[in-house]
Amino acid sequence: MELRFLGGTAEIGRSALLVNETVLVDFGMRPSTPPGWPIETPTPAAVVLSHGHLDHVGAVPSLCVGREMPPVYATPPTLACLRLLATDTLGLHGGTPRCPFTRHDLETALAASEAVGYEESVTVAGHEITLYNAGHIPGSAHVLVDDGETRLLYTGDLHTGEQRLVAPSTARPPADVVVIESTYADESHPRRAAVEAAFVSFVEETRWQGGTVLVPTFAVGRTQELLLVCAAHDIDAYVDGMGTRLFDDFDRHPTYLRDHDAYRRAISRARVVTGRTGQRRRIADEGAVVVSTSGMLAGGPALTYLECIRGDPTNAVALTGFQVPGTAGAELLARGACPINGTVRPVSARVEQFSFSAHADGDGLRSFLTAYPAAETFVVHGDDPVSAADTLSGCSRRTRVPELGESIIVGPS
Repeated sequence: MELRFLGGTAEIGRSALLVNETVLVDFGMRPSTPPGWPIETPTPAAVVLSHGHLDHVGAVPSLCVGREMPPVYATPPTLACLRLLATDTLGLHGGTPRCPFTRHDLETALAASEAVGYEESVTVAGHEITLYNAGHIPGSAHVLVDDGETRLLYTGDLHTGEQRLVAPSTARPPADVVVIESTYADESHPRRAAVEAAFVSFVEETRWQGGTVLVPTFAVGRTQELLLVCAAHDIDAYVDGMGTRLFDDFDRHPTYLRDHDAYRRAISRARVVTGRTGQRRRIADEGAVVVSTSGMLAGGPALTYLECIRGDPTNAVALTGFQVPGTAGAELLARGACPINGTVRPVSARVEQFSFSAHADGDGLRSFLTAYPAAETFVVHGDDPVSAADTLSGCSRRTRVPELGESIIVGPS
C-alpha cells in the first residue's frame, strides 16, 4: 500500500491522505489568513471523510474543479457539516483567489456524496472502506481502508473520554498500519466532571454578581456540547451563530448522539438569537449566559457580545477550548486585550479557560495504540509531531512522523 501525505503532517489543518493514488481520506483546509490548502489536488476514484471540521473537509469541493467529481463517502452528520462549512467559506472567500472552488463546485460535490453508517462497508476500486465511531463529534469516524493486502486505520480526530454529545471511541478493528492524530499527545486532560464543575461555578458566580457570561464556542460539536452542559446544570442560555444551523441535522440522526432525549431537551431549552445587532446588545446587558461562535474569537457574533461586555469587570468570558497562537482568543488570554473589528480593545471582563476538548490526550492515544502493538504508526495532526511520536513510541512496532508530500510504501511485517 502506498500512502501520500498531502497535508496535516506537522500541522493542525488541511488534513489529506492519498492511498494507492485511488482513495483520498479527508481533504481539509487550514483556516489561516490566507487559508491553507493541501499541496496537491489529486484525481482519486473516491473520497472518504472522517468528520465535519474545516481542517478535514474544507477543500473537498475543489476536487471537482474542471473534472468529474468522485463519490464522497461520509456519515450523514459529516455531510451536513460539509455543506455548512463550505457555504460559510464561500461567504468569506468566494470569488477571490483565496477560495479554489465555486458554489457550483460545492453543489456538484454534494450531489456526488453518499451517506455511510458506522460499521458499514463500501468497495471502491478494489478497496473496502469501513467507518467506526471516533468519539469526537457527531458522525466522526475512524476510516479503515483494506486493499486486500494491507489494512490501514486512519483515526481522524478521536476521543476516548467522556462527553455529553457523543459516546467515546471504543472500536479497534484489526489493522497493519495506523495513521493517528496527535493534537494533545503531550498533555493530560483534567477530568471532565471537574471541568464542568469549574465552568458551572464560574458562570453562577458571575451571574450572582449581575454579570453576563460570554461562552465562545466552535460551531460544530462544541456549541451543542456546551448547551448540554448548561441544561444538565439548570443554566439558562442564549445561543447564537452558525452552530444553530446544525441543530436539526444532528436531531435527524439520533444514532450519532450519546443521548438523543438529552440533546432535544438542551436544544429546546436554549434561546436562539435571531441575529439582530440590537437584540445582541440587549442580551449583553441582561446578566445572561451567551453561547456563541466563534471559539477563538476570530469572527462571528461573539465579537459583538465581547464589545458590549468588555468594559465591566463584573462580566466574564469563558473560553472553552484551545486558543491557537495569534488568534484573538490567545491574545485575550495572554494580554487582556484583543482585536475587535480590526481594533485592539482592552478587556476588563474576567477571562477563564476551560478544557472541553474533544480530542484524546496522551493517555488516551497510548490506550488506543495498545490495540496495535504490531502496527506501523504514523503520527500526524499536531504542532509538535516529533515530540508526540516520542511520547507514543513503544506502543506500536514502529512510530514515525511523515513529511509533507512524502510517499511511503507500507504493509504487514
